[in-house]
Amino acid sequence: MPDTYVWLTVAVIALITAALRFLPFMIFKSDSKTPKIIQKLSAVLPYAIMGMLVVYCLKDININSLSGFLPALISSAVVAGLHIWRRNTLLSIVSGTVCYMLMVQFIF
Repeated sequence: MPDTYVWLTVAVIALITAALRFLPFMIFKSDSKTPKIIQKLSAVLPYAIMGMLVVYCLKDININSLSGFLPALISSAVVAGLHIWRRNTLLSIVSGTVCYMLMVQFIF
């Protein structure tokens, strides 16, 4: 009986995910102009999401010890510096993550 609940849950999740993916195409037809609020949100939301991710990643930093905040501070500087220099989001995020993990595992 528990297998039925698992499959039912997976089916409901799949249906909801598919509906959320197809809903914008059903609401906004290709021949109509995109509303201004949607254009505004598409310009603003990526920056808001990145800012929220930065806050989420840095919220649990312990500033009482050097090993608590220095790896995060250096890695954040690496991400910011690489992004300013190369303008490549994937490169800067991967490099910052690798930098942080190497510092945490081998230095601090």
